[in-house]
Amino acid sequence: MNEAAHKPAVAPAARNSGADAIELLTSDHRAVEKLFDAFEKTGDDDLEAKGALAQRACEELTVHSIIEEEILYPAAHKALGKHDAIDLNEAFVEHYLVKTLVEKFESLKPGDKGFDASFKVMSDLVRHHIEEEESELFPELRRRGINLVALGDKLGARKAQLVKKLERAGSKLVGDRSLSFGPA
Repeated sequence: MNEAAHKPAVAPAARNSGADAIELLTSDHRAVEKLFDAFEKTGDDDLEAKGALAQRACEELTVHSIIEEEILYPAAHKALGKHDAIDLNEAFVEHYLVKTLVEKFESLKPGDKGFDASFKVMSDLVRHHIEEEESELFPELRRRGINLVALGDKLGARKAQLVKKLERAGSKLVGDRSLSFGPA
């Protein structure tokens, strides 16, 4: 079985530890990209690994989307105003599409027709979203001089709350300190 399937993508407590907002979100991006890469490398017959990777990616994406929509995007909207180059509405639409695919994985199981295709479409959409945030939104937020450390603290605190909620709900992988991704 693919070992990466059982490795949490983020630190169990999801603490910010003084990182600024962009560092925290970029770390989330790298973590989910590792899950996507691991899924792509997983054999077609390793359904357990595919299921675990999909579950973990969906959890990561759900938490990440919530903290961006509740905290980052409102702060970005305030800082950017009507800045033409950055379209936060597009980011919300991309989040909506990802959430729709995440919901699909509640009933779609590894080995089902469309499971791999749905995961591929989700990973492609998220990779596109990451590229836009990191090449457009994040640099513009740095240029605007907003307090990214304070914003990072808010994001980290909310993320920690959401991870605890996942733990209480019985997430199989959240909080497993025995497994973690090593350096890339």
